[in-house]
Amino acid sequence: MSSPMSRRGFLGLALAGVTVAGLSACGGEGGGAAGVKKGGAELSKKLVLPTFTAAKIPTPDLPVDAGQDPAYLKYPTELIKSVATPPGDGKKITSLTQTWDVAPPSPADNAYLQELNKALGSEWSMNIVVGDGYPDKFNAIIASDDLPDLVWFPPNQGLQRVPELLAAKFHDLTPYLTGDAIKKYPNLANLGDVAWKSAVTDGRLHGVAVTYSKFGQVFCVNQDYWQPVGGATFTSADDFLEKTKQLLDVKKNKYPLEPSYVNHVHMFSQWYGAPNLWRLEGGKLTHWYETPEYLAAVELAVKAFKANLFWPDPALATIKDKVANGQIGAYVESFPGFINDAKTQKYDLGAIVPFAATPSSKPVYNAGLGSVGFTAISNKVDKARIETLLGVLNYLAAPFGTEEYQLVNFGVEGTHFTNEGGDLVFTDKGKAEVPTTWQPLSFVLNAPSALFMPGQPDRTKLVHEFQTKVSPMLQQRVTTGHFSDTYTQKIGELTTMASDTIVDFVTGRKPLSEWKSFVKKYMDKGGNAMKAEYEASIAKG
Repeated sequence: MSSPMSRRGFLGLALAGVTVAGLSACGGEGGGAAGVKKGGAELSKKLVLPTFTAAKIPTPDLPVDAGQDPAYLKYPTELIKSVATPPGDGKKITSLTQTWDVAPPSPADNAYLQELNKALGSEWSMNIVVGDGYPDKFNAIIASDDLPDLVWFPPNQGLQRVPELLAAKFHDLTPYLTGDAIKKYPNLANLGDVAWKSAVTDGRLHGVAVTYSKFGQVFCVNQDYWQPVGGATFTSADDFLEKTKQLLDVKKNKYPLEPSYVNHVHMFSQWYGAPNLWRLEGGKLTHWYETPEYLAAVELAVKAFKANLFWPDPALATIKDKVANGQIGAYVESFPGFINDAKTQKYDLGAIVPFAATPSSKPVYNAGLGSVGFTAISNKVDKARIETLLGVLNYLAAPFGTEEYQLVNFGVEGTHFTNEGGDLVFTDKGKAEVPTTWQPLSFVLNAPSALFMPGQPDRTKLVHEFQTKVSPMLQQRVTTGHFSDTYTQKIGELTTMASDTIVDFVTGRKPLSEWKSFVKKYMDKGGNAMKAEYEASIAKG
């Protein structure tokens, strides 16, 4: 699979406000696409997403019949060539991106980047923000009007007035990407609806989706911990409570749950069938805090806290060590974190599949965004060059099992990696050059997820089995592809307020009788405005 973004990188895309200079103060609530003519044909007023066409890849070793990622138990012996000729035009390609790793070696000292430039047919030049500070850099570049060719728009760093910004300073890529037009770029056509929906803004496609796992948080377990109660499988919320109580052993310092109260409420909410942030019915939205299902999840967390099921120190920083030695039974992780743990952790890793909390509950599994934003093409780029840049992005999107994926993710065999019995292993030079260059590159464009864990086929099977079980209950976010200015301006403040208050409820510092007043406060402070903006956008298409 793609070289994994670190958990810090995934979770550390912090919300931060950005004021975009030079744009009008009109709202950015999203909306439907106006007609766009290309070759005499008018696109539908409601946006047509790019037509999905599965890329040619080596046959996966495990089934992909339920929405799972392609899974390989060994690295393919015969790779597929997905791009016939270098797509570049010989000119420099500039981009703005970010890394949560260290900065890569300079281009002159970076053999990996030099080989990639040859394959692309252009020199790739990245303006990289290392660590925090991407919104500040983004804002400064927008204000200077000295835009690079390609600019990454992250989904959760608080960029404001995005529709106006895209309309003012970036090319509308809708005519190049929607419907069958995408077929000119086969690897981009392979990204799928989940990713592309996250790239829609104001009813148009102003960028290319940077695909990421569609699977959300995972309730991970050390399976050995749960063996005394027959494993980490449950028939109801009451059954879960009863079994966790049996496993609690304060004298031996053994607790069933890590102390991440809000994450646990999220896991519990899936068992009751709560929405994925918003529920859409008849054109009207309901926030998950407004639903009885989410309140039931909070109530379950309160019962768990009263029963002393959480590790007693909420500031615990070494969770995995305590899971490994049998002191903590379960913890919540991002899906990429689950993959990383499958690769690195030695304990008998497993995951709790959502189940019906009550006889009337319909369990769900909440999908993630399916992307880490999108990459837009600056209007400083001549229109005649748009298709060249899309061709370069098409190269970077090549899936696992292709020659292009191998070069982008591993470099050159013999220089950056060796093939040891079907497993690709980085050389010292590869370790120094590839991951540090790949990460900022992957925020510009990334390949779709695939499952491959070198030398660990059983762990690949474990993750594949989890995907097989949760795929039928996957619940997408209904607001994906719709924009709310209030969200960008208020979500950081609202999230902090809500998280702190939910912790107060779970730990008993606030009585549950105050839940309704908390929800009213949340909605009054921004929830209702978000709801109205999203509903208006959804109504327009």
